[in-house]
Amino acid sequence: MSYLAKYDDPTGDRFGIPTFNYRFAPSGLCTRRQLAAKGLTPGRQPIAAQILWRRGKRVAYLFREDLARPKRPPTDAQLAALSKAWVANSTCPTCGTEYGHYIPRSLGECLNCHERTDTEGDPL
Repeated sequence: MSYLAKYDDPTGDRFGIPTFNYRFAPSGLCTRRQLAAKGLTPGRQPIAAQILWRRGKRVAYLFREDLARPKRPPTDAQLAALSKAWVANSTCPTCGTEYGHYIPRSLGECLNCHERTDTEGDPL
């Protein structure tokens, strides 16, 4: 069986839903990311098809673009909550410095403070 025919099942007999090879999906079907790039969301529609690749270990679900709904804009309260969460996750609790990136949760503080506490414990 050739690679191109390996996952090709447009009727859905073999995999339960229509299945296509990577980059061979028909037009009118989009992944969630493709819909989001167009300002759409799948809404409550069922999965229309899937794409399989990498020996069947990766799957992308496809939705019908004509049934997709426009994304709702976030409310002012949602935007305020996201801003507050960003500030909380990008501020070091030790030194209080706000960075332009998230503080690593594994360390619990910025890299400068973490290195400072590591070197203070050395008996050198």
